[in-house]
Amino acid sequence: MARMTMIEAIRDALDVAMGADPAVVVFGEDVGYFGGVFRCTAGLQAKYGKTRCFDTPINESGIVGAGIGMAAYGLKPVVEIQFADYMYPAYDQIVSEAARLRYRSAGEFTCPMVIRMPTGGGIFGGQTHSQSPEALFTHVTGLKTVVPSNPRDAKGLLMAAIEDPDPVIFMEPKRLYNGPFDGHHDRPVTAWKSHELGEVPEGHYTVPLGKAAVRRQGRAVTVLTYGTMVHVALAAAADCGVDAEVIDLRTLLPLDMETIVASVNKTGRCLILHEATLTSGYGAELAALVQAECFWHLEAPIRRVAGWDTPYPHVHEWSYFPGPARVAEALRQLVEVA
Repeated sequence: MARMTMIEAIRDALDVAMGADPAVVVFGEDVGYFGGVFRCTAGLQAKYGKTRCFDTPINESGIVGAGIGMAAYGLKPVVEIQFADYMYPAYDQIVSEAARLRYRSAGEFTCPMVIRMPTGGGIFGGQTHSQSPEALFTHVTGLKTVVPSNPRDAKGLLMAAIEDPDPVIFMEPKRLYNGPFDGHHDRPVTAWKSHELGEVPEGHYTVPLGKAAVRRQGRAVTVLTYGTMVHVALAAAADCGVDAEVIDLRTLLPLDMETIVASVNKTGRCLILHEATLTSGYGAELAALVQAECFWHLEAPIRRVAGWDTPYPHVHEWSYFPGPARVAEALRQLVEVA
């Protein structure tokens, strides 16, 4: 297997998909000649031409709207929103058109498109380049929502998303593009090419949507998380010595409840971790589901660790970011409950 960064894995997935199926087209702001602001599409225009990989005006509503029309007529568009924070002008198209097309046409039309967007903080992007709006998509019937945490999954999940007959929101944690980030911002960054999950199968390879992964086995507490926070959870468990089981959800919708229930029933305790704002965040839905499905096995109240209910600050980024210290403290408090 080749060793790749997440950027390279995403590019490889697009390359394989475009090579196998002429219906796959890639477009968005700067994705063609320049190769994308994070270089995820570099070289695709040169290889496949300007009709298969092309630049668009700065108009997110137009990008998504055009993609919906293409999808309805047989193409498989993979569109890029340059930052997740920029998806708001396109939100009506996503919710009212892409997500509803199969239903409102009684199955006559589908919308096999993927909307890629870099998400999350950790790069000093400030309030308009650091948001994690995944809960705004999981609330919408008709969408699937995916958040990979490593290159191997990024390629496999993206290829599965491209092959899916319905719209998929594919959120790429930008802090993970070049290496796993454990939240210790004062330490050197580890490269993906020295990490086991930086090994990516070559050629066609898929990870099924709706299947979580157990990243760390444990018996004391279950941590439910995704994206960058997977690595923060692993670091926190190692730092504080709590025997935590870390579940990487990978797909937020559809959700792998079987893996979640099995883990929480085993440990009796649950910590939910995400970078997005706490109030009405995706963790609230997870907490409700765990309470409903695992009530008789819970030995302590469900805990959440998340971003604060403020705009993402530029100067105080690491005070906002749910780092290992906050997670470790929550883990200790959970296991101390009698």
